[in-house]
Amino acid sequence: MTTPIKAVRRMPLWAKVLSGVILVFALLLAGLRLAVLPVLGDIFGEQTHDRSGPALLESIQDMSRYDAASGNFQVVVDLEKDTKYLPDVIKGNRVLYVGAGTVDAYVDLGKVAKSDVTVNKDRTSATLRLPHAALGKPALDPDRSYAVSKQRGIFDRITDLFSDNPNNEQAVQKLAAQHIGDAAKESELTVRAEQNTTNMLKGLLGSLGFTEVTVTYGT
Repeated sequence: MTTPIKAVRRMPLWAKVLSGVILVFALLLAGLRLAVLPVLGDIFGEQTHDRSGPALLESIQDMSRYDAASGNFQVVVDLEKDTKYLPDVIKGNRVLYVGAGTVDAYVDLGKVAKSDVTVNKDRTSATLRLPHAALGKPALDPDRSYAVSKQRGIFDRITDLFSDNPNNEQAVQKLAAQHIGDAAKESELTVRAEQNTTNMLKGLLGSLGFTEVTVTYGT
């Protein structure tokens, strides 16, 4: 009695090609993202050359403001972007970012008019009316700011491979600067700046012989 031979299903050619492409892509992705190919840099002797051109001076602006105080701030930004109807593992990203920066508080002495300064005849007493202190733009410190963790979906990882600027942190950095600016507004940084400006002017005018110096702020 002859034993029947079972028919063996062969994988279609298109399926073999697709599987091969997926396998090669997965290996490339693993090599790029997990850094399993660090030896290649030594084999090819990779070097870094700075061919940047010289910096050009575009303009010069005279500063009339007195930077009287500076505040250091730090904020933890948790920014998440997801897509409707798709799970985060497929499409979406989440970044946990620590942003550190400074905000300066200054008094614009260029806005002081002649009528805002009163001096007696003996030049021993002076009264100055200055504008209120203002806050400068937040400045992030790249040496103290860093991403704690990044979670990205499969589509986002693939996009990063072909993007001109992978892992773009511009959005999270902008958000960190915004939070730092808001924190500066709620602080007493401008109050400290006005106090320091008053002390500076009293010391300066005192060295010129003024024994009574009064400084006020506001219109």
